[in-house]
Amino acid sequence: MKVELKSLVLIGALMMPIASIAAEGDSIETKLSDSVITTKVKAAFAKDKLVSATDIKVETDSDGLVQLSGTAKSKEEAKRAVELTKAVKGVTGVKDDIVVP
Repeated sequence: MKVELKSLVLIGALMMPIASIAAEGDSIETKLSDSVITTKVKAAFAKDKLVSATDIKVETDSDGLVQLSGTAKSKEEAKRAVELTKAVKGVTGVKDDIVVP
């Protein structure tokens, strides 16, 4: 069931209209690049057994800086999410705003 939910989240992320997630004034190339990085990070989360793709939000700015927010079940999950994000091509930095209750 968890794998199916992750798959649905990933499909939803891939189907989002690029125009709705891009900042106003950015070029089409920048918008596409940002959404590709975000999608790759979410896909990495969906493939990983420790990280919840539904509880951690991913946002990418036009410089490749990725902001992670939301909640993680443990410090290990939050740390793994940052590691996976840093490993994605095009990511220039990671801002970790993940909360561990």
